[in-house]
Amino acid sequence: MAHKQDYIKKMELKKRRKVEAGVVSERFPEISNMVIHMTYFHDAHNPVLMERTVNVFPTSLAYFNMECMVKGCDNGGFDLTPVILSLIKHHKKLAKGNMICKGKVDEHFSSKHANISYEINIKYNKHSA
Repeated sequence: MAHKQDYIKKMELKKRRKVEAGVVSERFPEISNMVIHMTYFHDAHNPVLMERTVNVFPTSLAYFNMECMVKGCDNGGFDLTPVILSLIKHHKKLAKGNMICKGKVDEHFSSKHANISYEINIKYNKHSA
């Protein structure tokens, strides 16, 4: 029963954070759209866990904390918010990089359990270019 209550609390917190993040058109009115492409890697024989593309529109939530896809990872994930904020601040269109999940699996912290490579492409509205 405690696991279910913890799960419900985590989901409520995640939902509240998404709502608090606001909508892209309100937080970043200069953005017409954004594409985030990620390749998830994990510590296994076949290291590519999955590829994911997220299309962000003006009506999307401005929440850029992507979950860790490794089963059992606690308090992990990949927060792309600082990367996106820097792109927008400097009016850049492209960023590529890597991130390591800082969560824990099976009560042990391990920087090896998951990481991503990402590419973020931003298109700005014509009047803000």
